[in-house]
Amino acid sequence: MSEAYDPSAEGAQMSFKGRMSYSDYLHLEKVLDAQEPLSTAHDEMLFIIQHQTSELWMKLALHELHSAIDCVRKDDVQPCFKMLSRVARILEQLNNAWDVLRTMTPSEYTQFRGSLGQSSGFQSWQYRAIEFLAGNRNLAMLGPHSHRPETVERLEAILARPSLYDEAILLLGRNGFDIGEDGERSDWRESRHENEAVLAAWQAIYREPHRYWVLYELAEKLVDFEDYFRRWRFNHVTTVERIIGLKRGTGGTGGVSYLKKMLEVELFPELWKVRTKL
Repeated sequence: MSEAYDPSAEGAQMSFKGRMSYSDYLHLEKVLDAQEPLSTAHDEMLFIIQHQTSELWMKLALHELHSAIDCVRKDDVQPCFKMLSRVARILEQLNNAWDVLRTMTPSEYTQFRGSLGQSSGFQSWQYRAIEFLAGNRNLAMLGPHSHRPETVERLEAILARPSLYDEAILLLGRNGFDIGEDGERSDWRESRHENEAVLAAWQAIYREPHRYWVLYELAEKLVDFEDYFRRWRFNHVTTVERIIGLKRGTGGTGGVSYLKKMLEVELFPELWKVRTKL
């Protein structure tokens, strides 16, 4: 029988008195103590952890999106490509999380659903921030956060500035393309309307990608982002319908009917319509 391996023999640090450990660095006590089920149901732990980890991934997505927007605003476009690729991979992780949650059956969910009160993912301010940053600026969605002024302040700060797609369109203008009414906008709080001039600009870029390679690549990174975002929304609908059917959501929405309406929202409409024009 071989002798037990001792990592200290190769210099691994084994004593952390007075030193920063892995747990210290990550504040794992806070993270791992944050799960507090309100029922005795076995599957409530799954439900809590799935949503908490999703919020952590969204926090990283927001970090990347803010930086990507700053890069486009400063005409330093290429670094944002990796940031947007990372956001797409984050959305892929969020999609995979639905696969874990779908292991919970309707019978198991009903054992603790009453403990949720009126709490719902519909109230996630980070999800709303992602939508606002991308360009879907439905001001009615500020309502669920009105009881938390600091959250409304964060969201209003996002609404006060151009979205990711707004910045991409303004970049087209700075590169000599006609962007029509988008070049005259000053109130960024409202969602923009589709614009034939912007569609024509993207059409010109897609017809000569080698001439406009940076703008072409930015367009494809935006499409990647929305592609994965749509999948996330679709998987959300499927998971909810599988677990609660057509019942109303805990937060008061129509549940599946509400989520299906969200599938119709296009973040970057001209980038999808340009495919038909080519």
